[in-house]
Amino acid sequence: MAPVSDRLVTVFGGSGFVGRNLVRSLAKRGFRVRVAVRRPDLAQYLMTAGAVGQIRGVQANLRYPASIAAAVEGAEAVVNLVGVMHERGANGFDAVQAFGPGAIGRAAKVAGVKRFVHVSALGLHAGSESAYAKSKLKGEEAARAAFGDPIILRPSVMFGPDDDFFNKFAGLARMSPVLPLIGGGETKFQPVFVGDVAEVLARGAEGSLTPGATYELGGQEVLTLRQIFEFVLKTTNRKRLLVPMPFGIANVQATLFELARTVSLGLFTPPLTRDQVTLLRHDNVVTEEAARAGLTLEGLGIQPATVEAIVPSYLWRFRKAGQFENKVA
Repeated sequence: MAPVSDRLVTVFGGSGFVGRNLVRSLAKRGFRVRVAVRRPDLAQYLMTAGAVGQIRGVQANLRYPASIAAAVEGAEAVVNLVGVMHERGANGFDAVQAFGPGAIGRAAKVAGVKRFVHVSALGLHAGSESAYAKSKLKGEEAARAAFGDPIILRPSVMFGPDDDFFNKFAGLARMSPVLPLIGGGETKFQPVFVGDVAEVLARGAEGSLTPGATYELGGQEVLTLRQIFEFVLKTTNRKRLLVPMPFGIANVQATLFELARTVSLGLFTPPLTRDQVTLLRHDNVVTEEAARAGLTLEGLGIQPATVEAIVPSYLWRFRKAGQFENKVA
């Protein structure tokens, strides 16, 4: 670990899945890290990732410009990781993902921040009807308009011990005898290890990436939804029926899930939303243009970690007998 310097990086949303990996990476590089979150008390566990006083949590809310300005003051670089997969009250897609990047970018520009790194998402299409995709694209535009030359990262679905992807599917397989292959299970993904994404983010914060460039981050393998389900079942030693589900039926099912959330006053979190069904109509893979331009993990000289090398190390807990399970159920 490098000695602690006086170089400061502010990470918005630093207490989440990606954030905790990034904070560790920055701390190892010797940066002081300011973790800007709505609930600093929930980020206290990050303090042990560095030396005493190296990592500090501060309160910041995207709806309050003064809190954003205070969070970026004195920072050399700012990283925005704030995002939501489900809309809840005031934390809707537009408020968080369309408005937020511009608010942070403006504050960073005024404060004289040298680098602004914004995390978007892979697989965005200008003509998409998905509210999530639209808000992500608006967020990229807002970041550019506010800061001028932000570094934008578009990762595919990320995996790691606390992910909401492989863990989610393994949990579903533990409870249900049937797994639905929405759209026939042909949608393609390029899952990327969260540690690799954190490495690129850290490079962006320290000034090793090209200002104004958009990087697309995907793993080594391109997998269909069907292949992902098959991998999860094999890894957790379970046999389940994979049933193709047309997009229309999946949309009806998602509507019922959303109705249940409304009736429960938000206590029920839908496992599938109509917006997610819409997203599944498009592949989530690195484009040929990004690959040719070297704006990928390989282009940065990073050998992506494979799904098979990482995911079994944490999915074993979904087996009937955990780590002691050897036979197919």
